[in-house]
Amino acid sequence: MSDRLELTGMVLASTPIGEYDRRVVLLTRERGKISAFAKGARRQSSPLMGAVKPFTFGTFECFEGRSSYNIYRASVNSYFEELSTDFEGTCYGMYFLEFADYYTRENNDEREMLNLLYVALNALQKKTMPAELIRRVYELRAMVIGGEYPECFCCVNCGSTEQLAGYSDRKKGTVCESCLSETHAKKLQESTIYTLQYVIGSPLTKLFHFQVSETVHAEFTEIVEEFQKSVLDREFKSLETLRAILEFSVENTKQS
Repeated sequence: MSDRLELTGMVLASTPIGEYDRRVVLLTRERGKISAFAKGARRQSSPLMGAVKPFTFGTFECFEGRSSYNIYRASVNSYFEELSTDFEGTCYGMYFLEFADYYTRENNDEREMLNLLYVALNALQKKTMPAELIRRVYELRAMVIGGEYPECFCCVNCGSTEQLAGYSDRKKGTVCESCLSETHAKKLQESTIYTLQYVIGSPLTKLFHFQVSETVHAEFTEIVEEFQKSVLDREFKSLETLRAILEFSVENTKQS
């Protein structure tokens, strides 16, 4: 006997199954990440056709069986339409979806990750910050939610919370002025350390509403990228596409 459920969430991925169906990965408030089938969703006449595309956020009514979910109705709150008309924005967005897919689990409380994904996509769509900065902020905060992030509020060598001045890749955290030479840490701008602390601890509503200098952006990016390499065990397909698009864009800029 199947149970009826009403789940609020976002489509992370959608793949064709058989002739007319789709298999959908949803990140939901109520059940964490789930896989569900949308029967007939590839038919032109299906009311589910537009509701099971990546980025779709809304309410999904499902039957829960013993081993799978089946979507039979959906009420869409947002398609993030403006991302679909911006190829670079779409590439960033697809990477965000894949990153969220990596860090989330079924029957786990993933409300914070869902909220982060929503506000990050909204920031991409509204261009509240440069897309590459949105990406790095999103990556770091997603790792925070996943329980893996650098220590940025005290010195990882002596424990001091005063005069933080650098970052140690080996120790995965900030170091104070006194420990810089001993730990062979990279000297950082004071604003870079503040940016790390801000992204780790600020409310989601304020997360994508700040600007930094080019120097701080570069230092922040390097730290997030190196930390990510040390804790993640995979490469993202969507990231390969994004890199190719960004490289193409840089080459076009140089030629023009």
